Amino acid sequence: MRLLLALATLIATPAFAQGQLSIPTPQQDGAQIGVSTRQQPAFTVIVEPAAMMIAAFDADGDGKVTRAEFDAGLRRSFDAIDTRHQGWLGYIAYSDWQERWMGDRNTVPSPFEVDRDGDNKISFAEIAERFDLLFTRFDADKNGVLERKELVTIRPQVSGPGTGKGKKGRRPN
Repeated sequence: MRLLLALATLIATPAFAQGQLSIPTPQQDGAQIGVSTRQQPAFTVIVEPAAMMIAAFDADGDGKVTRAEFDAGLRRSFDAIDTRHQGWLGYIAYSDWQERWMGDRNTVPSPFEVDRDGDNKISFAEIAERFDLLFTRFDADKNGVLERKELVTIRPQVSGPGTGKGKKGRRPN
């Protein structure tokens, strides 16, 4: 009898636990399985596109980007788009450069921000000047080396996951 009671308890435990634990499923959320929901999960770690690009400059794979690796990586990225070896990029080529190295044509810094002399040409010197500011900003401990932890931004979750509330507590349309 004890064996039968123990087996019944063991068999019922997963079903009981499932009844106690409320995990929303895609069907409960109104979405089909395999289809993304409209709500984006709350992130705790964010990487700027420029930081993602700088992380790719780590030539020796040690998880750190030295100033020499940074300068060489920036030059290599520019030369990969400047196939005519003109020494400058037009705004469309700059957008190609942004897409290839930072993931999207609309990332910052914008071409208008980089083209300091307003000649509609972005020289390597102009890109290097702008990215020098980024290197300085990311180098939190000012040791001349960018570590992965300096290239990410950690943000606490403001609200619980899945709240999806916009302004004034309303859900987006």
